[in-house]
Amino acid sequence: MADLKSLPPAQTIDISGQVCPHTLVSTKKALEKIESGQVLKIICNHQPAAEDTIPRYCKKIGLEFEVVRLEGEHIWELFIKKT
Repeated sequence: MADLKSLPPAQTIDISGQVCPHTLVSTKKALEKIESGQVLKIICNHQPAAEDTIPRYCKKIGLEFEVVRLEGEHIWELFIKKT
């Protein structure tokens, strides 16, 4: 798997403050707006979305992804490469 966080994102969305299922809905809408091969960066502060819902969705449909928890913070950065 590539180091997705080192690639420039085509789009960045901040879904902080949202909870499931809204986090996944926002992610799906953002993925629709980018081209195949591009990276979507998501900023999230909802642990279930960052560590379960969004990664599970990516695995289910075969997308590359990387989840990074910012040290000392309750914030995650998720990087998804659209195929």
